[in-house]
Amino acid sequence: MERLIGREREREELRRCLESDRSEFVVVSGRRRIGKTFLIASELKDKLTLTFVGSHKSPKSRQLQRFAQAMRKSGLCDVEPRLVTWYDAFDALETTLSRLDGEKKKVLFFDEMPWIDTQGCEFVAALEDFWNGWAALRGDIMLVACGSATSWLVDQLLENQGGLHNRITSRIALQPFNLGECRQYVESKAGSWDNYQIAQMYMYIGGIPFYWSLLDFSKGIAENVNSLFFAPGAKLGGEFDELYQVLFRDSAAYVAIMRLLSSHREGLTRQEIAIYLKSSGGTLSRRLANLIKCNFILAQTPIGNKQKGTIYRVCDFYTLFYLRFIEKEHQVTANYWNTMITSPAVTSWQGLTFELIGMLHVDQIIMALGIMGVSTRCSSWRSRKTDGERSAQIDLVIERADRITHLCEFKFAPDEYVITADYAQRLRERMSVYRSQTASRNTLLTTFITPFGVSRGKNYSVVQGDIKLDKLFASVFE
Repeated sequence: MERLIGREREREELRRCLESDRSEFVVVSGRRRIGKTFLIASELKDKLTLTFVGSHKSPKSRQLQRFAQAMRKSGLCDVEPRLVTWYDAFDALETTLSRLDGEKKKVLFFDEMPWIDTQGCEFVAALEDFWNGWAALRGDIMLVACGSATSWLVDQLLENQGGLHNRITSRIALQPFNLGECRQYVESKAGSWDNYQIAQMYMYIGGIPFYWSLLDFSKGIAENVNSLFFAPGAKLGGEFDELYQVLFRDSAAYVAIMRLLSSHREGLTRQEIAIYLKSSGGTLSRRLANLIKCNFILAQTPIGNKQKGTIYRVCDFYTLFYLRFIEKEHQVTANYWNTMITSPAVTSWQGLTFELIGMLHVDQIIMALGIMGVSTRCSSWRSRKTDGERSAQIDLVIERADRITHLCEFKFAPDEYVITADYAQRLRERMSVYRSQTASRNTLLTTFITPFGVSRGKNYSVVQGDIKLDKLFASVFE
């Protein structure tokens, strides 16, 4: 079995639940391909008493038939029980578990639980009855609920207002790999890619473990991108539609939001989204919340704005790449990306995407600045439109409690970044506008994050912080 990379805190929490003296109801959430099932299989292994995987778009009768088969295959019964309702299923499970050793934890793993809950099947009600009326009263049950449809897990389990209200004892929200974990994965495969190459691939597929498992580290970036997306029979050729259809029942509405935000990389407010899509009310708010929960978009409140000024922007790298370069390209060759990778369009796109990498590695930036022990507030900032001043935007502002503020600049360059005289002047003007519009009394420092540092030329004086890409690979939990 492949070695599990990272996930130390998640593994520790599973072990705690396994060894506790009470029954545990654990919810493991995370987007499709994030490694939820692999985490459970790796950490619990032979400790699983029952494993049942929900079947996508299968009727209740088929789900119950497969549940009966799972009970038999797990050794809980010799003959598959006849199940008509989910109440029957949990009654049968309760009966068989009661016969087992009372000292050892019985681990029940329900994978893709949202798929089990078909319309009118009363699965959640039967689960409530099983947990509240029997399992929770014991100390030897560990029920692990898992699924990619994070919104269902939140609505039906984590924020359930019925019989399961406040019954969840542990939540594990699995996040994409960060850069450091991706490097661990490359090393585990004896790959020789350097940090610059890993960062480039991160721009295409983010930190989704399954996507990284498809790579051939003996080949270069362009060859792998061709294999994943453009070659005949591309490994991720049909991934986009499946990704959203599996996660969301009204997937078209969610894709519309992602398309809109992908075309506005600087982000949009909820009001702006509502105007573009001609949608408003609670439905739009719910969809935005679900996209945040599934790690598809970020919500940031810019400095100086109230909550209604929250900016939403896409943070799913695969979606950004797909909508920008894959979906619109219908006439490509198997080696398409070999010629595209050095094009101005890709160079510009990489620059914008590197900003997103930095925003998702703020902890590493704070560590590189040596201020882990200082209280900080991280946000973005947009200037107001005024006469006589240039508009300006800063994707990452780090405000420190010791009255110092870092205005971060992200530049993705294949060598040391050279600051021109014109750009240095723009940075000075931006700092002036920031101070004027925020009335900040903090010391302002322009901090650069680049792959190989900033060239110490005659314009280097505008640089007060110089963080190289390697620092973003650090672990902040050691």
